[in-house]
Amino acid sequence: MAAVRKAVLGPLLPALGLLLLCSFLCVSGGKVLIWPGEYSHWLNMKTIVEELSQRGHEITVITHSATPSVSNSSLAPGNYRFEVLQVNFTRQDVQQNVDEMLKYWTYDMPNDNLIQATLRIKAIIDTGVRHNQEVCNALFSNAELLERLRTDRYDVLLSDPMMSVGGELLAETLGLPFILSMRFSFANTIERLCGQLPSPPSYVPGIGFAYTDKMTFAQRLKNILFCISQDILFKIVSVTKWDGLFTEVLGTPTTLCEILGKADMWLIRTYWDFEYPRPLLPNFKFVGGLHCKPAKPLPEVLWRYTGVKPETLAPNTRLYDWIPQNDLLGHPKTKAFISHGGTNGLYEAIYHGVPVVGIPLFGDQPDNIMHMKTKGAAVMIDLNEMTSQDLVDGLNSVINDPTYKENMMRLSRIHHDQPMTPLDTAVFWIEFVMRNKGAKHLRVESHNLSWYQYHCLDVAAALLSVVGLITVVTVKTCTFFLRKCFRKAKARQKTE
Repeated sequence: MAAVRKAVLGPLLPALGLLLLCSFLCVSGGKVLIWPGEYSHWLNMKTIVEELSQRGHEITVITHSATPSVSNSSLAPGNYRFEVLQVNFTRQDVQQNVDEMLKYWTYDMPNDNLIQATLRIKAIIDTGVRHNQEVCNALFSNAELLERLRTDRYDVLLSDPMMSVGGELLAETLGLPFILSMRFSFANTIERLCGQLPSPPSYVPGIGFAYTDKMTFAQRLKNILFCISQDILFKIVSVTKWDGLFTEVLGTPTTLCEILGKADMWLIRTYWDFEYPRPLLPNFKFVGGLHCKPAKPLPEVLWRYTGVKPETLAPNTRLYDWIPQNDLLGHPKTKAFISHGGTNGLYEAIYHGVPVVGIPLFGDQPDNIMHMKTKGAAVMIDLNEMTSQDLVDGLNSVINDPTYKENMMRLSRIHHDQPMTPLDTAVFWIEFVMRNKGAKHLRVESHNLSWYQYHCLDVAAALLSVVGLITVVTVKTCTFFLRKCFRKAKARQKTE
């Protein structure tokens, strides 16, 4: 009988063990609240949202009537609910402000001095902040919606703080654990000040300068000054634009950075295939490339293009308003990728092992391309100074020089050599927070230290005081005995 039982159950034991493990690790039928970003930020967020829905979770997305990209129609079929806040500005207003920023940053800003650039960027950011504030006011003045959200008893909130402030405030209002999903902030300001992420400026370049981790003295000096300036700018924006709203909603004095610092988990959309080696905290997890997937076959050459059809267009090339970029990069005949340097596109290139000709436009794109160039997988071209020959030379380099392909394939192997896929990693930590009602045990104690305690300046002052006291006592003692000896010697001379 035992032999029969062993013969029947033996092959099933691994499957039963996996099922038992899944019953402990999986969260069945949880409720997730989403505070999304726009454009490419939504692409990453919706990938997570779709996966969570497939795993049986109920998803509620908080968006607004002027969103240019967040909609139910952009998602695969699933269990979603959208709460749309009504605002007075329009989708065209949002798009116009974004277009103005892209145009200025890409073409005009290199020709302006620091003061002109600062004032122009400030005006564009102020418009975006006003839109963001109106969304927050529409939410927190809607007592009925807030009560409904509170009654629904969500397990976690997932937010993108770089595109839209407010998700962390909603989580604090509802008493929910929350997770931040982001790629970067300039000079890593939010990560450093609010997340307490160690970022020594001697070898961690602040995003915005396109430096590597091997900086000269002049670059380290500029890096420190850049980080200080961004810290000051962030504090000014926080104090003048957000801290008052946070204090009003919560009913107690608080700041934007203080609430952001309460995040249970930070999902950072890069990985060691892309990043320079640097310190990391236990509640910071890399999930770069979570949207990447195996390519589907393509029958022809494609070109994403929305302008007038060129007369010289080759017969084997088709023009489309949109193309499946991931599938195109996964095509076996794809030899190079001309990219503006967005993180999503670069991770698709890493995933499929395609070297890059980078023409960065704005934001983190110069830094992104510099990362790839430093790792030997890309050529970087300046948009405002490039010629057609520069583009030809760049393509010839990455196609004909085998080192670019070899280096990109090395990055691709690193990317694929992980215990879980980036998407599974993101979902695991989201469900981890849901299972454990938060992850405060992973937050470092530096959140509760003052700036002088964090840098041990009080300890240094105490040690200096002790050293100073010992020095003074030693000097006084030596002086006393020297004087005494001198007096005795003088008295002896008089006697003689």
